[in-house]
Amino acid sequence: MASTAHALHILVKHKELAEDIIKQLKKGAKFPVLAKKHSTCPSGKKGGDLGEFKRGQMVPQFDKVAFSGEILEPHLVKTKFGWHVVKVLYRT
Repeated sequence: MASTAHALHILVKHKELAEDIIKQLKKGAKFPVLAKKHSTCPSGKKGGDLGEFKRGQMVPQFDKVAFSGEILEPHLVKTKFGWHVVKVLYRT
């Protein structure tokens, strides 16, 4: 079982925007470009890169996707912070 993950994310307030971002990603848009444009999280300035983190460091909904969601696919996650588009780069 993986103990760390490395993920990118884009945090927005509205589900509709998050869904639109996923559609753009599936059409070939670059994650870092969309993160810089839309993310309300400070990580947006770094293209949404959260770096590597341990299991349990993120809120439970985010953690679940980070450690069980398909790698390199955009996922929609709702947390107390808003709507996240999450892309897991790898797990170790």
